[in-house]
Amino acid sequence: MVRKAASSGAEATQETTAAKPAARTRKAPAKPEAAVEQETVSPVTTVSPAVKTATPRASSTKSTLAKRIPAPRRSRTSKPAPRNRSKAEAKASAAARRLKNMSEIRHYFRTDESPVFFVGPSSFNLLGLDRWVRGFSYIAYYDSWEGTHPRVFTPSDRPYVEFQSGEEINNWLLTNHEVRAHIEQRTPSGVHPKVVMVFFDEETEHICQELGYELILPPAALRERLDSKMETTRIAQSAGVHSVPNVMTTVETWSDVLKVTKSAKLGTDLVIQTAYGDSGKTTYFVTSEEEFDAVAEHLKGEEVKIMKRINNRPIAVEAVITRHGTIVGPCMTEITGHKALTPYRGGWAGNEMYPDVLDDPARHATTELVRKLGDRLANEGYRGFFEVDVLLDTDTDEVYLGELNPRISGASAITNVTAGAYADVPLFVFHLLEYSGVEFDLDVDEVNARWEELASEDEWSHMVIKHTDRTVEHIDAAPPTGLYVLDGQGRFVFAHRELDWHLLNNESEAFYLRIYAPGDYRWKGADLGILVTKGRLQGSHGGLTIHARHLIESIRSMYRATPVPESEPVKWPAPAKGN
Repeated sequence: MVRKAASSGAEATQETTAAKPAARTRKAPAKPEAAVEQETVSPVTTVSPAVKTATPRASSTKSTLAKRIPAPRRSRTSKPAPRNRSKAEAKASAAARRLKNMSEIRHYFRTDESPVFFVGPSSFNLLGLDRWVRGFSYIAYYDSWEGTHPRVFTPSDRPYVEFQSGEEINNWLLTNHEVRAHIEQRTPSGVHPKVVMVFFDEETEHICQELGYELILPPAALRERLDSKMETTRIAQSAGVHSVPNVMTTVETWSDVLKVTKSAKLGTDLVIQTAYGDSGKTTYFVTSEEEFDAVAEHLKGEEVKIMKRINNRPIAVEAVITRHGTIVGPCMTEITGHKALTPYRGGWAGNEMYPDVLDDPARHATTELVRKLGDRLANEGYRGFFEVDVLLDTDTDEVYLGELNPRISGASAITNVTAGAYADVPLFVFHLLEYSGVEFDLDVDEVNARWEELASEDEWSHMVIKHTDRTVEHIDAAPPTGLYVLDGQGRFVFAHRELDWHLLNNESEAFYLRIYAPGDYRWKGADLGILVTKGRLQGSHGGLTIHARHLIESIRSMYRATPVPESEPVKWPAPAKGN
């Protein structure tokens, strides 16, 4: 599964009001539900802006980028000449700056104006990071605030393009003439703007190199290799990080499955995964020949990971690899597979963090697992942010590696507002620190110990709300982005516009980030928006709470949509998953 994103999500904004994009149309497919099933990138996760999500395989960016608009007036294809500096500035820069403690790290990011742009379908994943990082802002395909967010920019000219992945959206944004002008205007002479995103590929790297942007992420080729569940499992095993009992092989028939599982003593209650997948779409639960045959077309000829099925609680943990070691974020459980949120069995739909998500021994074991894996990934050349799915066996209390997501994820929305973030800095700031070019001292043991303790004192949740019906509909009205509250009659109502969810106080409040707006279309699996709250969303029974269902039903009731006849042209929205 892949959430990461919101992805998604898992998985999604502007300094000036964006003009309404021109109509984007194409002939509706004979079977709209088929197009709906096609994963096109994390609003989420999703993800939808954030939303959790694996790197899609196919990409047609070459055709999208074939006709580029001329570069801005001041090209960055070569290193710009440095601006004239005073003697004092020259002297200060001559002495290598070194940040010696957390206070200096906080001060550095609150005062440094070097531009850093988060680029994506939506701004969900890292929304609110600008509260800590002075030069941080967002470039998003979807304007969730209708031009009123001072740190979010969306180009007004968005002609129809049938994007197939999050990478394609990001590459389109980077080469858009309005976006390049926006970056140009906000970047001082002699400075290379930094760019960060959830999904990118080698084409993204070429674009950034040509335009003089610094893509502050691990190489695309390395991320692509680590994104494979098979490769992750092998690397983890070499570091002593255990996965659920499994075997990696190729199978053609149920007989082949029985042969390998019998030898590995896995039984016949199995979970089968392919190397790449998104939000649970390539994870199959199989117990018989009939169930295997139903999904065999997705498995034949592919190397698959066949695991013993265990009773587990999925735990999501984000972390950052720095030159001083791996810093591990808080543990969260995952919201997956609920029919009220997603049409996909096992599909990621959010995260929640609360004091007893894990007991102390399990929390410590999980932190150590992620830290050990991060230190091993550093040997592969990986630097910066990543997310790990950990599986807690509820029968034995053992913790196992689920999968690695080498990227920002949908869970970042919660990670960056925890008590640990306010005690030090948000987890992603350590990623920015690693790529800042500034020398720093950091006691990783101290930070991890403090965060592990503080993580048991906070409560946050978010969920990606998808369209779950097998219909294609034109959205006529949609709830706005902002703060929602429970009124005196218990109704969930819009209170006022808000920039992010960082000021939520209790479970009677929630922040809703709208993805698809009036004029867009929704289909099965489309990320409508993401809701963030301080309350719990899942009960001890594993299902959604009454409170969560009320929030979902209330948000859905605020949409008005008209079914689209098959003969009517449809302007498909771009995929919003960024998680």
